[in-house]
Amino acid sequence: MSILIDQNTSMLMIGITGKQGRIHCKRTVESGAKLLAGVAPGKGGQEVEGVPVFETVAQARETFPQITAGMLIVPRQFVKDAALQALKEGIRLLVIITEFVPVMDALQIVRAANECGAKVIGPNTIGVISPGKSKLGIMPDYIYGKGHIGIISRSGTLTHETASNLTFKGFGLSTCVGIGGDSIIGMNHADVLELMAADDDTDAVVMIGEIGGTSEEMAAAKIKELGLKKPVFAYIAGMYAPENKRMGHAGAIVSGGMGTVKSKIAALESAGVTVCPTLGKLVEAIDTYNRKSNGRLQSLEPQID
Repeated sequence: MSILIDQNTSMLMIGITGKQGRIHCKRTVESGAKLLAGVAPGKGGQEVEGVPVFETVAQARETFPQITAGMLIVPRQFVKDAALQALKEGIRLLVIITEFVPVMDALQIVRAANECGAKVIGPNTIGVISPGKSKLGIMPDYIYGKGHIGIISRSGTLTHETASNLTFKGFGLSTCVGIGGDSIIGMNHADVLELMAADDDTDAVVMIGEIGGTSEEMAAAKIKELGLKKPVFAYIAGMYAPENKRMGHAGAIVSGGMGTVKSKIAALESAGVTVCPTLGKLVEAIDTYNRKSNGRLQSLEPQID
């Protein structure tokens, strides 16, 4: 079992003929994921890496009605229309890679998704991967070993680093979700945490957060609400970030004492989360837990050489 996607997930890519679309189409196909179609207005009838291109999502789903998931990788001024079309035409898991999507556009997308019962990951995300099963995103799948640790992260780079560190040390991942770094996103830490709590393949959870917003505090409240017994480990980036200055991600900004590292750590620790000062210490904490639990978090695949 896994969350959000598995080996049977059929997907399409919106923006497949662009430079980044072509790069990630190739990598997605090579990963073994079931990328059945691409969408690019004015480019219908073409192929990218053997994947047929359609003018609209409706045309793609008419040919491949089993498609229910999509990845959107288009310039930010086109994100809203493309996303709303995808949701209208039956896409129920939409990963929005594009960053700095206008706030009002993102709000409309999230509202439309809620109204039709769809899930949105992003904007400004690397997507989602269930190692050994499938991926709907732009992460290098070879650094994500298969196993029993779930990762929920606002940072793509820190997700990659954590996944590679864990895989190198002999641990593996069940599902990794980059929730996105924009100020308005679809699924947050708490939403994904609830799915991982019910996932038989996930025995422990890693949360990677950063300054700004309340996603981490909401996750702490969710842990208490669920009475979660699975161990949760966390790292919060931005300890020394100045107030009222955006740090990389649109959502990474401290204002009026809200969204600070200290406030997030306090909330998480009150929920029983092991909060680590560095990513290295996070791996050490997981290793300590693993030894005490007779190796239940060990990888299902060979370590990275």
